[in-house]
Amino acid sequence: MGLTVGERLKKWIFQAVTGVLYMLFRLLSRQRHDGALKLSPIRNPLLKLSAVQLAEKIRKREVSSVEVVQAFIDRIQEVNPLLNAMVNDRFSSALSEAAHVDQLIEEHTGGEEVLQEQLPLLGVPLSVKGSFFLQGMPCSVGMISRAGVISSEDAPHVALLKRAGAIPLGVTNTSELCMWMETSNHLHGITNNPYDIGRTSGGSSGGEGSIVSSGGSVIGIGSDIGGSIRMPCFFNGIFGHKPTPGIISNVGQHPAVSGLHDEFLSAGPLCRYAEDLLLMTRVMAGANADKLSLSLEVDLKKLRFFTVVDDGGSPLTSPVDKQLMRAQRKVVRQLEEDLGVRVKDISFPQLKYSYQIFDTFLALPDKDGKPPQSFVELMSDGGPGAWPLWELIKWLFGKCDHTLPTIGWALLVSTCSATPSQFILQQKETLQREMDEVLGTDGVLLYPSHPLLAPRHHHPIFTPFNFSYTGIFNILGLPVSQCPLGLNEEGLPLGVQVVAGRLQDHLTLAMARYLERAFGGWREPAVLLLKPFFTD
Repeated sequence: MGLTVGERLKKWIFQAVTGVLYMLFRLLSRQRHDGALKLSPIRNPLLKLSAVQLAEKIRKREVSSVEVVQAFIDRIQEVNPLLNAMVNDRFSSALSEAAHVDQLIEEHTGGEEVLQEQLPLLGVPLSVKGSFFLQGMPCSVGMISRAGVISSEDAPHVALLKRAGAIPLGVTNTSELCMWMETSNHLHGITNNPYDIGRTSGGSSGGEGSIVSSGGSVIGIGSDIGGSIRMPCFFNGIFGHKPTPGIISNVGQHPAVSGLHDEFLSAGPLCRYAEDLLLMTRVMAGANADKLSLSLEVDLKKLRFFTVVDDGGSPLTSPVDKQLMRAQRKVVRQLEEDLGVRVKDISFPQLKYSYQIFDTFLALPDKDGKPPQSFVELMSDGGPGAWPLWELIKWLFGKCDHTLPTIGWALLVSTCSATPSQFILQQKETLQREMDEVLGTDGVLLYPSHPLLAPRHHHPIFTPFNFSYTGIFNILGLPVSQCPLGLNEEGLPLGVQVVAGRLQDHLTLAMARYLERAFGGWREPAVLLLKPFFTD
């Protein structure tokens, strides 16, 4: 079903206004030139192994954990001045823990198989999103008021990863309060994309996406309530998985869940190699892992495949870049020619209301009628109440502690109606029913990870609703894997979302491994000339 005349007019007006504003922004912004800066190539071969491979080599004593951890520390120190991805490190503690791992392996007499079963990530370094509790480390979420907040304990899934033998290297940058699709804040600054530091690394797990892609970490963990794992993974050319909600604990992070957010938010892995997604998901799920049938062998030839090319033309989102549409069509051809399956081209008319559905359901109260904590309260962080309009005035004079997207989001949510639209509620109910019927327990859906390739810094301010390409699946409660599909002619990552039915995470994870073999997976973002970009 196409757009009505009124919808087409709204779309044209919205895109014209934002386009003019962006041109004015480019004219008035100060440009920063970094000349011929380039990300240095990865020279240590240990940095090009998956976590699964590293763990095996460590167990077999082919390499020590100290060697591995030191290799990643060296890489972080090499690339982080360009990327600003890791904002607080624990290198000394990590090396001490690695030495303890090596001693444990030396003294272990139970055999390699026992270590693999009990400690599958033994000695493997890990990066952690700065919104999660990591004992002894700051948990600032980019807020100046939280600069001194130190976590006294580990988040449950962080504890599970450490219990599996992983060694945290430090915490990475986020957008302020984890509520924006570009990782930038006034406490730590902006995080750059390793393929082009003039472009965004995404958000809110942009620090994770950047450090993993650059070779500074092999595995990382993020959170996703609107695409905060999948967008950074797409922009940075790596794999990411948003699990079925309710499987991995959402305890131990800031902001804490409220309202119905626990039904939409998922913690999950970011990895350069697809095989690590499965292991990470299994470890982070703990006792709930069996609910996902992760040990089940998947015969892709027996699955049903579907492709959706865009959201149907929402007036609020950008048209999908033709390069991404071509990449998705290549996936369709690959599946049909290699597996002998038929990929059905379908559409869901309700997808053009993705943002409205997301916005409506994020504001709903929980089952006891308690509404979610307001964004203004989160901005205040226990202090005097923040007034978004006043914060905007202070921002105009350079006197505000908050970023413009944070202020804009606060203004937007403060003007929304407290009464949900019955039309939007109906659209979601219909979309949920139709999507569940299509996917079932053996269906897989291809959908763009984002309408645009990695945008230039600050450009998302002018396309604020594009995240709805990922956010809609949070509201639908479906598992999604973001899979890289190589690079375009400019050297920017291409990708696609792979969606399955609830609790069918094993299907999207199997597809991630298949697409890695077919399209090459992560590509090293090295020796690329970096273009000018705009400062904050």
